[in-house]
Amino acid sequence: MIRFEGVTKRFGKKVVLDRLDLEIPTGSTTAIIGFSGSGKSVALKHVAGLLTPDQGSVTVDGAVVHELDADALRDLRARIGYVFQFAALLDSLTVGDNIRLGFRRRDIDAEEVERRVRESLAVVELTEAMNSFPANLSGGMRKRIGIARAIALAPDYILFDEPTTGLDPVTTATMDHMMLRVRRDSGATCVIVSHDMKSVFGVADRVAMLHDGRIRQVGSAEEMRSSEDPIVRDFIAGRTDAFLSPGTRGTAA
Repeated sequence: MIRFEGVTKRFGKKVVLDRLDLEIPTGSTTAIIGFSGSGKSVALKHVAGLLTPDQGSVTVDGAVVHELDADALRDLRARIGYVFQFAALLDSLTVGDNIRLGFRRRDIDAEEVERRVRESLAVVELTEAMNSFPANLSGGMRKRIGIARAIALAPDYILFDEPTTGLDPVTTATMDHMMLRVRRDSGATCVIVSHDMKSVFGVADRVAMLHDGRIRQVGSAEEMRSSEDPIVRDFIAGRTDAFLSPGTRGTAA
């Protein structure tokens, strides 16, 4: 289980997370939704120890992430697959070598590494891209390679940071299919940060809305769809009225 307890994070004077509390049950696919700049990706980075809270804690299976020493943090990260928003592939390496990077300093023989690289590429249906360079692939293909790299180490947790941003509708549907397949085949607990509501409702079984640095509401997809909270309801529907001052309602383009 991943648990956020009273997590506060500031950048300068801006409070991005404000005493955030959230539990992500083992085995779930939980989506964190909210406006751009609401702190969704900031929250996600705390899980892998890429950021440290100013207050509060993030625990993964009972371990407080920011209290782990270097060895323990490395071991935790080996159990977490992180799919970055823009894939974060190294253009100087082939697709296969990008995936192999995750096995450095791991006591896994070369034959097993190659098997896992091939299998992870097969899951995202890009086996033929093994020897290609990222610069020669489309944005959607690079994101799928990012998924392959994340699952190659058979992690317990997979974190998806805006997996469908910048993709056309057909490629978005392909990405959703990939996320569902990864969850089904791996059994990993998945956390998806997104503001793409069609994708969220097609993939996640739990949804949490982050607003003003805190969780506004969390529940099943159906519970969120039928929410009576005007902030949640209007965000999901793509309406602006709940977020405009009274004098400007009805005037937005």
